Amino acid sequence: MVKCRDETLDRTFAALSDPTRRALLARLGERDGLSVSELAAPFPVSLPAIMKHLDVLTDAGLIVREKTGRTVSCRLTAQPMEQAMNWLNRYAQFWSEKFDRLAAFVEDKTWPTQPSTPIPAQPSVQANVQASRSRAGSAHGRRKSTPPGRKPRS
Repeated sequence: MVKCRDETLDRTFAALSDPTRRALLARLGERDGLSVSELAAPFPVSLPAIMKHLDVLTDAGLIVREKTGRTVSCRLTAQPMEQAMNWLNRYAQFWSEKFDRLAAFVEDKTWPTQPSTPIPAQPSVQANVQASRSRAGSAHGRRKSTPPGRKPRS
């Protein structure tokens, strides 16, 4: 098992895993320094639920809350997001190199445009018979029903 554990990175990705928290960060990205009530206004959840989301974002270091009088405002902080971006960029570079090699392989290969042997024509299937997957699966091993009043043959 790999033992590279970065708790800051773990908290950042855990905080970003929730769509409501991502939306809160997006609102702060549009307008920094919003009060908690301004942040909560467009969401269909309670203010205590928004406060819990803000606690997670604060614990991850993604936002800072400042109290002025009775108003608590929130600001974005960049450091945890920069660490997450650096981590993601390493993997983006890895996959980019892999895709570049795949593209080079595909471009170097000469692919036939026509099959070398002709494919025999398929017999025509009755156009009016269409079996769905459920019908096709249930048709196997099914007995035909007998008319009412008659005993089935053994």
